[in-house]
Amino acid sequence: MTNFLNAIKSRRSIYALGRNVSLSETEIEDLIKEAVKASPSAFNAQSTRVVILFGDAHEKLWDLTEAALEPLTPVEAFEGTKQKLASFKAGFGTVLFFYNEETVTNLQEQFALYADNFPVWAEQSNGIATANTWTALSEAGLGASLQHYNPVIDDAVAKEWAIPANWKLRSQLVFGSKEAEAGEKEFLPESERFRVFK
Repeated sequence: MTNFLNAIKSRRSIYALGRNVSLSETEIEDLIKEAVKASPSAFNAQSTRVVILFGDAHEKLWDLTEAALEPLTPVEAFEGTKQKLASFKAGFGTVLFFYNEETVTNLQEQFALYADNFPVWAEQSNGIATANTWTALSEAGLGASLQHYNPVIDDAVAKEWAIPANWKLRSQLVFGSKEAEAGEKEFLPESERFRVFK
């Protein structure tokens, strides 16, 4: 098996995160930037945008998320939600993934024949960049899990970090030291997922 396949197999959702990280913030920042830059995009659009949060900014994100969710969550369920958010806050940092809607719009205007596809391709490019970043963090010995609190937190995030209006939030990749390993992963039968013709 190739190193690449081993790397993507090793990348798992790690929910027990801590701050016992040996890499510096600068090393992590560089790793994230390289993973995103190396990720392909249709028409080389490079529509993915990233905000990296460390320290107080990382904690602030999960405080904002809690504040946004509280009025939307039944009282009896909110304690569980708070505990889950606290586990993210206990991590070392968070990567916010966006795509630039202006880039998509410009391509739609330039290439009308493919206009309906550009939002889909932007999502695909964003997903590739996210998976590559997640795998790179895993290869560096960090744990991570991908969260999706958008659009509930979009306005609060945009206000807190002066996010451009044309950046559309897609996901939040929280990371840190692995305080526990991932559980077993189950797979559907291959016959349900793959078809091969010769």
